[in-house]
Amino acid sequence: MIQVHRDLDNLPAFKNAVLTIGTFDGVHVGHQKIIDQLKEEALLINGETVIITFHPHPRKVVKHKTEIRILNSLDEKIELLNNQGLHHLVVVPFTEAFSNLTAEAYIDNFLVSKFSPKTIIIGYDHKFGKDRKGDYHLLEDMANKYKYHVKEIPEHVINQITISSTKIREALLHNDLHTANKYLGYSYFFEGLVIEGNKLGRSIGYPTANLFIENEEKLIPGNGVYAVEVVVGNDTRTGMMNIGIRPTINGISRTIEINVFDFDKDIYGNKMRVYLKHFLRAEEKFSGIDELKNQLAQDKLNALSKLSS
Repeated sequence: MIQVHRDLDNLPAFKNAVLTIGTFDGVHVGHQKIIDQLKEEALLINGETVIITFHPHPRKVVKHKTEIRILNSLDEKIELLNNQGLHHLVVVPFTEAFSNLTAEAYIDNFLVSKFSPKTIIIGYDHKFGKDRKGDYHLLEDMANKYKYHVKEIPEHVINQITISSTKIREALLHNDLHTANKYLGYSYFFEGLVIEGNKLGRSIGYPTANLFIENEEKLIPGNGVYAVEVVVGNDTRTGMMNIGIRPTINGISRTIEINVFDFDKDIYGNKMRVYLKHFLRAEEKFSGIDELKNQLAQDKLNALSKLSS
């Protein structure tokens, strides 16, 4: 079980810490290569693996960007990193004051004094400290003084991570779920609160759970119909989901509606997690409710077929 630390003033004494630093958004297959290197290195020196990440996203603080679309909430990231068999995750509160640490102070007062690292594994292009003046070379220059080793994550691995993150986001926004899930190494998922809708689905034989996504930064995939797996409490079910404005009934706001197959429990107010398995079709405007019902029947058959294959 990964130990999560959020208080920099109360960190444990790490044993031969082998650490790396990054946002790890998505914890995708590219990130997993770095994690594998981290674990291999720790094994060699009988050390502990430590990942340092930041919350909120540094760009929100330094560049004051509010429009950031993330693949994972912090809780989701913790869950995914826990699955990787790591020892420690340190979530650093990223503030204006922290961003103004000089590069030397970042190494001295943060990395060395808080973590006493034996090995730092860092990207060839990683920048840190005020005005991003710190880099791999500065860490190397100070390695003898502080008795740590620096290992470089090579350019091709960093490029793969950047490309993967971009491809995942683009694929999700353009309904290319196959590509997104391939680069993630798992089915993309999000969580929401089940809220009341207009109950049209119930009246035509396809009751839906309407989801409210509390995390505004979470990336929601492009509009359309998806085959999904959902988890409510301890119950895992299959279903189909529509993301869109529901043009057949002249909808104007974007909604997320899930028809959970063979399920009739009242789950208003409950959390639901949705795993996106297959993209079925784009959102369409039908001539009326009857045509919509016929299409929903076909969607259900397609979803069941895809989910069982």
